[in-house]
Amino acid sequence: MSTQKTKKNWRQKLHEVIYEADTPEGKLFDVVLLIAILLSITIVMLESVNSIRLQYSFELNIAEWIITILFSIEYILRIISIKKPSKYIFSFYGIIDFLSTIPKYLSVIFIGTNTLVALRALRLLRVFRILKLARFIGESQHLVKALKASRARISVFLFFVLILCIILGSVMYLVEGSENGFTSIPRSVYWAIVTLTTVGYGDIAPHTPFGQFIASVIMILGYAIIAIPTGIVSSEIAKQNDIDLNTQSCPHCATEGHDDDAIYCYHCGHKLNE
Repeated sequence: MSTQKTKKNWRQKLHEVIYEADTPEGKLFDVVLLIAILLSITIVMLESVNSIRLQYSFELNIAEWIITILFSIEYILRIISIKKPSKYIFSFYGIIDFLSTIPKYLSVIFIGTNTLVALRALRLLRVFRILKLARFIGESQHLVKALKASRARISVFLFFVLILCIILGSVMYLVEGSENGFTSIPRSVYWAIVTLTTVGYGDIAPHTPFGQFIASVIMILGYAIIAIPTGIVSSEIAKQNDIDLNTQSCPHCATEGHDDDAIYCYHCGHKLNE
């Protein structure tokens, strides 16, 4: 009974350190992991420079193996510290962790294969883990929830912008014509999108006075349109500020984003602190 309790406490402690960031140990683990991720990405970037790769190939390979082993240990610890390992293994970050670690081991088996180059580039996906590690800052939880709450209004807004670009592109096709570069309605719609977003590549430009007037109106309209999604998301963030969330992770299903006073997981109903 004592052995089972010790094992249980060890597993719970490991889960708190790896999956949560409310404790000093959890924050330290996330900071160390963040540094390792940045180092890994730096090594991948340096390997893409021919002069550096030729001169320091041995050193880069050793550093790459050290970081790969560290991430492998972290991956295994994440699996054994959760009661349902499949929840992590098949989650978004679980798949990213696996795909970003396995290429180095495959390079030992498939030596000299050109296809491995593209596969090893998947290690750059570790940058997504940096976004996940920002959870202990707190505001990332509010941002994600605000984006989810705004998706319906933003979708309607984007659909309206698309319709507007089609209308404006069609008008410019009639006003300017093919002699001024507006050879088709799709090409004119492309110009309308570029102009409305204030990108302005300059590959197509209106030449008639009326076309230039319409372009000026679209440019001014573009500044207002860009501000609308920002306002939608900002209003949702303001609502989310009234909700206190922590980094408590369910030891059963690894679900995060619980209220500060939560006792049970809102996803599976499992008790958060046993």
